[in-house]
Amino acid sequence: MRSDSVYAELYGALARASKVFFRVLHFSVQTDHVHIMVEADDKLALTRGTQGLAIRCARAVNRASHRRGRVWAHRYHAHALRTPREVRLGFVYVLLNFRKHLRAAPAVDPRSSGPWFEGWVRPVPTPPGPCPVVPAATWLATAGWRRAGGAVDCREAPAASVPRRPARSPPPPLP
Repeated sequence: MRSDSVYAELYGALARASKVFFRVLHFSVQTDHVHIMVEADDKLALTRGTQGLAIRCARAVNRASHRRGRVWAHRYHAHALRTPREVRLGFVYVLLNFRKHLRAAPAVDPRSSGPWFEGWVRPVPTPPGPCPVVPAATWLATAGWRRAGGAVDCREAPAASVPRRPARSPPPPLP
């Protein structure tokens, strides 16, 4: 998906995916999947926006690959970001994930919306042309995340995996 032709199609699909009720905030295209950070006005907007985004991206991959059929083995994995710390870690995870997948040196991923991210410690050059993502509308994604560690340094590395709370054990059977 990081090839020039597939990335160009995906970039266009991601840039056109935002609506009034569903906003693509940032993304990164990996070799076989895409990381996307979105906002939605409510559950229905998230569901419809995500469905439309998945279809739009699948068509883009098929168009660039001159193929037909299913693109995604699984629809998507969603995780609601509820705290400033989670949102900051989300930005690091999405924008710097190529460091984990490709074992790349610290830099801004050229196959991401990273050049348009305004939260870097040091400003990075912005490519010519329109921005492919839209500004955040929520406090968490506009200002709140900065309270959890400040600006993001491209030398940071995303966590290997998202820590999960252990599942509750079922109660013991009654005698």
